[in-house]
Amino acid sequence: MTIPLVDLVSQMREIADDLAPDLERVLSTAAFIGGPDVARFEEEYAQFVGVEHCVSLANGTDAVELALRAVDVAAGEVIVPANTFIATAEAVVRAGGTPVLVDVDDDTFLIDPERVAAAVGPRTRAVVPVHLYGQLAPVEQVVEALDGTTVAVVEDGAQSQGASRAGRASGAWGAVGATSFYPGKNLGAAGDAGAVTTDDPDLARTVRLLGAHGSERKYDHEILGFNSRLDTVQAVVLRHKLRRLAQWNKARRRAAERYLDLLADVERVRLPVVASGNEHVWHLFVVRVDDRDAVLARLHETGVGAGVHYPVPVHLTGAFASLGHTRGDFPVAEAMASSVLSLPIHPHLDDADQDRVVQALRDAVAR
Repeated sequence: MTIPLVDLVSQMREIADDLAPDLERVLSTAAFIGGPDVARFEEEYAQFVGVEHCVSLANGTDAVELALRAVDVAAGEVIVPANTFIATAEAVVRAGGTPVLVDVDDDTFLIDPERVAAAVGPRTRAVVPVHLYGQLAPVEQVVEALDGTTVAVVEDGAQSQGASRAGRASGAWGAVGATSFYPGKNLGAAGDAGAVTTDDPDLARTVRLLGAHGSERKYDHEILGFNSRLDTVQAVVLRHKLRRLAQWNKARRRAAERYLDLLADVERVRLPVVASGNEHVWHLFVVRVDDRDAVLARLHETGVGAGVHYPVPVHLTGAFASLGHTRGDFPVAEAMASSVLSLPIHPHLDDADQDRVVQALRDAVAR
């Protein structure tokens, strides 16, 4: 596509000169696992989020799973929005729990606290409010819905690095938060990476143990864990990108504001809504259109790299057929799956390309 959905090439080019000597240092010393670069990234990311602890991991799915394991969801139920990437529900199963799906808000696409309250039962161990597309779910309302229970809030912040709600950052609201540094995220590595954030030292220690074969000291294995470590090369890349993240998120917000202005008069395009109190970081700019697949094809024909997040709700995937849901169970998530369209957005999107995207979308929905 001549206008990509995400431009990682420009992003890596921006940090290349600063990154090169640090990569050379890591390669020349063969310090590939752990070490001071990983520790410094954990300190810097914890400070960025505003929490006491960050535990870096191999990927974002591991981060959600280990966060859930740390709050002990095994043999219990975990409430998850039906509109999310499958990894959220997948992590619940991997942690030994059963996903309980709930529908989402029709304006913001985020988990609906009222449906959370209705879904809480005697086996509920956790709720995962997914901070989707770059803005936080209504976490304080989810907490209110859980009042009087021991149900843990585990944030899935894979799409919201730098976002906040009422001045409090993604990853700092729940008992524990999980995030992904997959390359296309707002803060992305040069490969897979993830992390867990928390103010609870016991939860942090448990996650660290779980990701290191249950061991703090070599051959001393306290619990059963597995291998989920952040590579040193990825830590170096992430440190350089973290220094630019606030600036990059500002550029995303500017691009989003232009889209909202340029598309305001297009009746056939339903624009995204920012929830009150949220500072959005626009990981994705998601509109809704009728006849979405045809519109998407027309955009691709003109070189616009639009995408779809997500075309199939969790309950209608083959992987979760065992939950016993059918079409119609979560109508908002299902309607979204057939109508959502992600427009190109990234820190290096210039006005000329954005104008081309807008014109292409105008033409596509008018046909």
